[in-house]
Amino acid sequence: MRLSRIIMALTAGLAVVLAPTAAGAAQPQPAPGVPQPPPDYVPQPASLTANRTTIVIGQTVVLTGTNFGPNEIVDIDVSLAPLAASVPGQPARRSDGSTVAMAAVAYPQPAPRHFTAYTNAQGRFTKSYRPTEVGQLTFTATGRESGRTASVTITVLPKKKPGGGNQLPVTGDSMGTPLKVGGGLVGAGAVLMLGSLVWRRRNRFGMGSPR
Repeated sequence: MRLSRIIMALTAGLAVVLAPTAAGAAQPQPAPGVPQPPPDYVPQPASLTANRTTIVIGQTVVLTGTNFGPNEIVDIDVSLAPLAASVPGQPARRSDGSTVAMAAVAYPQPAPRHFTAYTNAQGRFTKSYRPTEVGQLTFTATGRESGRTASVTITVLPKKKPGGGNQLPVTGDSMGTPLKVGGGLVGAGAVLMLGSLVWRRRNRFGMGSPR
């Protein structure tokens, strides 16, 4: 009786140990060389773009964000870095070597350094921004719920002074002097022409010969 009980206990233990292995072997295994289904969808990283990377101060740039969380608030921070070339009020150099003066533009209210946008169900948003300072502007967008972030940098140039800075100003004195000289020469020519005609007529009729 004891031997039979020992044999039965060993048989039950082996059955418990071998049951998971047998169950795994019973499941269908992927055949070699057969393409497997793709893993779970991995969300694309967020992105932030601008419709123009270089603008003149006073113009508007349109920011577009994609792949943020659906229907969430996105915080956008703006940082400013000065331009390496051309400072307002100082001449800037063109590609041909000539210079042009830049005029500083003052606005009554500066553009905000922080603002928000709202995404749609696809995690997309658009936002317009009008810079009031010259320099390199970097926009950094961060989703409040998703935590996704993206950034873009644009260049804001100052406005050019009228005339491009390389033209001489036109004043009344500089234009009046040539006109006066030209008028005097025309008058002198007319007098000489009339005198010549009178002299020819006198010689023709013998009025200029001595008696």
